[in-house]
Amino acid sequence: MKKNYLLIAIFALLSGATAWYYLGGKSTSKSTLGWDRIFKVPEEDIQKIFIAKRTGDKTTLERDGNGWKVNEQWKANKFIVDNLLEAVTSLELQSVPPPAATESIVKELAARGIKVEIYGKRDKLLRAYYIGGVTADARGTYAILDGAEQPMILEIPQMEGQIRTRFDITGDDWRDRYVFSYKPEEIDAVSVEYPQQRNKSFKLKRSGKNWDIKPFYGNVPAINKPVSNGRIEGYLVGFGGLMAESFFNDFSQKDSIRQMVPFSVVSLTDKKGNERKAAFYPTYREDKYTGERRSEVVERYYTDVNTGDWMITQHRVFEKIFWPYEAFFETQGKQVKN
Repeated sequence: MKKNYLLIAIFALLSGATAWYYLGGKSTSKSTLGWDRIFKVPEEDIQKIFIAKRTGDKTTLERDGNGWKVNEQWKANKFIVDNLLEAVTSLELQSVPPPAATESIVKELAARGIKVEIYGKRDKLLRAYYIGGVTADARGTYAILDGAEQPMILEIPQMEGQIRTRFDITGDDWRDRYVFSYKPEEIDAVSVEYPQQRNKSFKLKRSGKNWDIKPFYGNVPAINKPVSNGRIEGYLVGFGGLMAESFFNDFSQKDSIRQMVPFSVVSLTDKKGNERKAAFYPTYREDKYTGERRSEVVERYYTDVNTGDWMITQHRVFEKIFWPYEAFFETQGKQVKN
């Protein structure tokens, strides 16, 4: 009987040693079966994420109510942050690289790894690691926890493709791209100026449960017809999600563009008294060899926003707010739009 107990003990010891070996336990003593393999953090614990790239670009994302802020200044792009959160809360160990590859992987992580620090409440550091490149089959991503010596290969369950792209974002790409994002009940006033079509320009102002509308320019005659509150409400819905195609803050011709006459200048004031204003300068297709205009059709605008940002916006997205003055009145005919 004692002999049987001894054989069972030896078998258990050998089984444990074998499992330890194949799970990567043969690495240095700093690599354990626990701490250096756990990368994910529960979303409810996360308050702040700091990301630093080898290029010197640094980004801090921090919870701000129901959303996130970028570098304590800008509203974050919800889609980009959601993608990032999915990664940091779902990272799983796919495998441990073979010992022969460890040195080269560590060197690569040191050269181009993206540093990620995740913080909880009261700036408590919850996790810190480096995200590297993808494996040869592009199904895993190399990473190493800060302070560890053994790199790991990570994945997001049920997803194929690299993880690095979710962290490898720079500057304005982290930011929310909405030019206007308001519900009708949040809006107090709107003005739309068409400098080259002065009779189409207007000012719209809330008056109790109704709205007042008048020409933008004082020398344009007012329209003496009943105002359609229904049309006004329908128009205001258009301000609910007007997103730019991209930021264009490195645009070198800002000053020269500002000397031009814009197609339109749109100003919105919310009930808190905050104003959002944007000037739209049309861009046209040009011949890449001669520089001559190829089309009179406007597809995009250089957009100068009073936040200090320049953006590229699409006409098909923003045309819903480019209404003319006469479109807001009761008529027997169809509604007229610009």
